[in-house]
Amino acid sequence: MKMKYDFILISTADWDNPFWTNKQHIAKRLADRGHRVLYVDSIGLRRPEVNKKDLKRITSKLKKYTQGILKKQENLWVWSPVVIPIHSNELVRKLNFKIMELSLNRFSNKLNFENTVLWIYNPLTQPLVGKLNEKITVYHCVDELSAQPGMPVKTLKEEETLLLKKVDIVYATSKSLYDSKKNINAQTFYSPNVADFSHFNKALSSNLEIPEELKSISGPIIGFIGAISSYKLNFSLIENIAKKNPDYNFVFIGQIGEGEPSTNIDQLKDLKNVRFLGAKSYDNLPSYLKRFDVCLLPNNLNEYTKNMFPMKFFEYLAAGKPVVLTPLEALKDYYNLCYIGEDAESFSNAIKRALNENDDKIINKRIQESKKHDWESRIDKMLESIDDNINKKKADK
Repeated sequence: MKMKYDFILISTADWDNPFWTNKQHIAKRLADRGHRVLYVDSIGLRRPEVNKKDLKRITSKLKKYTQGILKKQENLWVWSPVVIPIHSNELVRKLNFKIMELSLNRFSNKLNFENTVLWIYNPLTQPLVGKLNEKITVYHCVDELSAQPGMPVKTLKEEETLLLKKVDIVYATSKSLYDSKKNINAQTFYSPNVADFSHFNKALSSNLEIPEELKSISGPIIGFIGAISSYKLNFSLIENIAKKNPDYNFVFIGQIGEGEPSTNIDQLKDLKNVRFLGAKSYDNLPSYLKRFDVCLLPNNLNEYTKNMFPMKFFEYLAAGKPVVLTPLEALKDYYNLCYIGEDAESFSNAIKRALNENDDKIINKRIQESKKHDWESRIDKMLESIDDNINKKKADK
């Protein structure tokens, strides 16, 4: 019988964020398999600003904090901590993590956690390692966080180095991240992002209803689903592509300013063929994908995206859709399944080729490739490495 674990998962994304990341997917699937999971919402990385979005988030945080731990499904609980968001100050960090340590130990005792695995996404929480009676510690490195805007860069890099030296296992989602982390921790595994294949493959179902707000749009829809932030997306490129192709509809689904509240989309607002539909529920995303003729990844090429493996790539492929993207390094192995554009001219030509595509074989290749990269097989491998590490520790005693 396989060992059942009690996971304390320290996330950088809140559980109720409508766009699920690897954090929520992994937590849910671990719980579905009978492991118990305490999911810890994001403590935030950047310092809040005086704006409506940040004030709303602070109010929401305080409200959730007063509710304690909430059971979201069988075997899965969520806690939303409140900290003083001055991460560059060492004394403040010590106070924050002492409070978190006491709270998490209290919740662990309440839930009768025994076989504890500490699974960390936020490097700033490295002081918690060794303080929660865990048998093993995992660092799941999914982004180069220090390359995001507004981050306490010096502190993040210092804390991540300490974390890498402390943890038992590191999972890195891009080859760039793998190469840099492996130099510090030999137990680093390349573990690229995957997709919820069965969910996004629903976009191919003839019974799936297309949303009303897309039914009224005539002509091709070139779509994007995800965070709409200026450090991720190349707005100048999008603007020039949209102007070059007035007969195409460019539809963006997602929260504007996710991770970067100062994001400004004014240059795109007045373009008649560009529409921002806001965030949609995870359950409804396949129905929007169904109406897309081409999917976009119009990313900037910078230090952040160099280390990023976009989860939405395999989600697009699961729907059988042609994908046009800027030359993201993490996706080099899959260039044969998509179209590449580096500027407005080549990107526009790539969209045209994608729209004129008439080959069931390439569609099927995309679907089959996405099928290989699903959450269940990925979690199998992760649990196997955890089992191996714990067994080795026992043998070494």
